[in-house]
Amino acid sequence: MIEVNGRTYSKPTRPTVVICLDGCDPRYLNFPNAREVFPNISRMMRSGFAALADAAMPTFTNPNNVSIVTGAPPAVHGISGNYYLDRETGKEIMIVDATPMRATTILAEMSRAGVRVAAVTAKDKLRKMLGHRMEGGICFSSEKAGSATMAENGIADVEALVGRPTPDMYSPDLSLFVLDAGIKLLEQDRAELLYLSLSDLVQHAHGPGEAAADFFHRAVDQKVGRIAELGAVVGLIADHGMNDKANTDGTPRVIFLEDELNRRFGPRAARVICPITDPFVKHHGALGSFVRVYLRKGLDLAEVMEASAAIPGIALVLDGPSAASRYQMPLDREGDFVTIGDTHTTIGSTRAEHDLSGLDGHRLRSHGGLSEQIVPFILSHQLNDAYRKLAKTRRMRNFDIFEFALNGAQ
Repeated sequence: MIEVNGRTYSKPTRPTVVICLDGCDPRYLNFPNAREVFPNISRMMRSGFAALADAAMPTFTNPNNVSIVTGAPPAVHGISGNYYLDRETGKEIMIVDATPMRATTILAEMSRAGVRVAAVTAKDKLRKMLGHRMEGGICFSSEKAGSATMAENGIADVEALVGRPTPDMYSPDLSLFVLDAGIKLLEQDRAELLYLSLSDLVQHAHGPGEAAADFFHRAVDQKVGRIAELGAVVGLIADHGMNDKANTDGTPRVIFLEDELNRRFGPRAARVICPITDPFVKHHGALGSFVRVYLRKGLDLAEVMEASAAIPGIALVLDGPSAASRYQMPLDREGDFVTIGDTHTTIGSTRAEHDLSGLDGHRLRSHGGLSEQIVPFILSHQLNDAYRKLAKTRRMRNFDIFEFALNGAQ
């Protein structure tokens, strides 16, 4: 058994593959035509194990992918967004490497114990976090597949391995390339424990049952079926759900909170940090449903929080310590307070800081809040007695997936 961040994990006795279906809201798997779109995954849900689980807060990519590979909430591993404000320096930092991480990963500790591990991610911003402290494993992104080297990634000639060039970063193939790479690694017996993390490009643009979503998900399902066919235990999880965030006329439903607070309390009264901000902003304009607010000295915290809570579309306002405690986030990386939008509302900083031209006529779909916390939790195999009982009595979290796949799959 391997101990990681307070949990113990069995070494894999057969190939084990955990796949993060980025942005896979449960509704994608449960609309009327879903069984035709997902024949393999639907079969896993019937013959293996299927449940709903809660993602980590805020419901963004970095916090949840790192939670999944550490088996722990952000309070343990330190990553509570894609973007944050460093209180000591006053600098705003986009997280694109493992520098802010405070915990080891399941993949790292398995690699140190001699398990052949691989992490393949669509987005290169995640690569160094997923490969944090890994020894001798394979870790690369489809975004930068063409530049992978043995020294940096534990593998070279990835394009030759997969059989096609590096995909465009705003292409659905960015995700399909990840799955095809995982299939090749399994076929060539180059890894026995794999983590494959996809992109939510399609889910940001297309809802359940829409033709483009169905086309993409059919391809995902076929590749997941092939992974299972190769004898792997397959765990399917998501980092967050996804909701429509547009008005009835199709325009984005946005509260530019920094503009609102500065208008009410004076210039530079507040700085609003949008933790969704990352290198992939085209499809969401850096707009999500969770923000952190930092106040100018001298302002009354309670008064500003009350003013924020009164804005239509704001679902919840919490001071930093309360938010950190309730949602298991690192206190030292919290704002003075956090603001969470309702199901169909996003929160931005200033109007000038958000470019929505990349939506290209699509309705805004996004995530980050409590409404995107519920995600599918699926195993290709049935659970043993101990984990079947555990699943009935414990609050399921998306970062339980490695434990259930390694310890619980029959």
